[in-house]
Amino acid sequence: MQYLMLIYHSEAGFEKTSESDRAAIYQEYGQLREELSAKGKFVGGNQLLPTTVATTVRVREGKRVVTDGPFAETKEQLGGYFLVNADDLDEAIAIAARIPSARNGTIEVRPIAVRGKAVQA
Repeated sequence: MQYLMLIYHSEAGFEKTSESDRAAIYQEYGQLREELSAKGKFVGGNQLLPTTVATTVRVREGKRVVTDGPFAETKEQLGGYFLVNADDLDEAIAIAARIPSARNGTIEVRPIAVRGKAVQA
């Protein structure tokens, strides 16, 4: 089954992280991706640019409304994602707990659905 892991963290906090600490975090992400890839578990994932360059689109009463930034004020912002194959929710949770941002942010684990049904890996 495929699970999307939405990685939330504080952009302001991450900006305060030293270059050497960032390098260590990115290295840890790389190692996790390599390990999961070797097991056929990693499907994809990317870091997102900050919310300062995000655009939100809504359609209300047939009219498109475009605004800069995210749709809501929050302490944590969506910073990236992992898409993985996991045997079940327990394995997906175990993988999510290994994502470096879980230590100071939040990882939301969501099963992928196609036409309303869960996707099998």
